[in-house]
Amino acid sequence: MEDAAGTGVSEPAHSATRSGRRRDWRRVTSTVLLSIGGVLTVLCALLVAGCWADDLAIERPEPGRATAEVVSVSFSRTIVRYNTPEGAVHIPNEGVLYPEGLQEGQLVRVEYDTAQPDKKVRVEGRDFRLALLPVGTTVAGLWAVLVPAVWWLRRKPVAARQS
Repeated sequence: MEDAAGTGVSEPAHSATRSGRRRDWRRVTSTVLLSIGGVLTVLCALLVAGCWADDLAIERPEPGRATAEVVSVSFSRTIVRYNTPEGAVHIPNEGVLYPEGLQEGQLVRVEYDTAQPDKKVRVEGRDFRLALLPVGTTVAGLWAVLVPAVWWLRRKPVAARQS
């Protein structure tokens, strides 16, 4: 094989191993990226499934309904306080499901699991479908970045195409 100047000098043997290592690195990296993408996609699907399961727990057999006062709003949760027909006051520690747009002091209708009124409470009229848009957008954005990256890693390097 001639060098670029056409002198007839062949390439050293170690350059073939170097390009082989480069291909191995690219293949391993693309496999890792695809694995990460798969795990994140499964986690997003489990998030939606968890929301759906919480909704089922609230709806079966019949959800309790009450008017709740929004006690506090923070990044991680929104705390509400409501009374059940028996007169008990409930303040779920985990907060209310689907709290978007709620403000402190606001009164809001809630539905709750009658078996566990301190565990599962959601804003009335909201359900797991609210999670579909953000989760779907996250998954689409993830794969919009990963697919071109994996394609770029798996394509043949320019030097390999020319020989």
